[in-house]
Amino acid sequence: MTDNQTLNVYDENVDTYRQLVDKLPELESITHFTSLLSPRALILDLGCGVGNAAAQMRDQGFQLVCVDGSPEMVKAANDAFSLNATTALFSDLDAVAQYDGVWANFSLLHAAKADFPTYLQAVHTALKPGGLFFISLKTGTGEKRDQLGRFYAYYQEDELEKLLLKTGFTPKHTRRGALRGMAGDVEDWFGILSRKGT
Repeated sequence: MTDNQTLNVYDENVDTYRQLVDKLPELESITHFTSLLSPRALILDLGCGVGNAAAQMRDQGFQLVCVDGSPEMVKAANDAFSLNATTALFSDLDAVAQYDGVWANFSLLHAAKADFPTYLQAVHTALKPGGLFFISLKTGTGEKRDQLGRFYAYYQEDELEKLLLKTGFTPKHTRRGALRGMAGDVEDWFGILSRKGT
């Protein structure tokens, strides 16, 4: 499922989103993720937004492939960081054993729960054996839209861990926190770093 309403919200609020992201400190999750990769590793940023995280990883010497479903976010990422990002949906991911790492920071939370296992499998297939996968989601249950109209699916940690294990990932590390989002609410989140295989 492609939620056009969510994509439209991002298209129409690029500057607001960029100002929000620019105020965030460098993510410890990025540092941990990249510390486990080989130099010059190829990383897919799945849902790159305005490109801040991808630019950090590129500046560390990694190769980046950046995609996002919002054309305006892609344009902003390219204008700011020259990332050669392209517009693509989660359902467009069809790579096979191509990437050393996949970074999905607050992106797959916009996928319907019914479609989520399919996207996890696509990420698994896209990774090389032993590849790393970082995913962060908002903590909660069910599905709903926020005040801006964006669609969200919420998860508990054990719920995501079970899905990752079922797909063939081995969860290695979990981070937790709380952030104020573009809609103004402070929400709890967690991120799990997994490896393809054991």
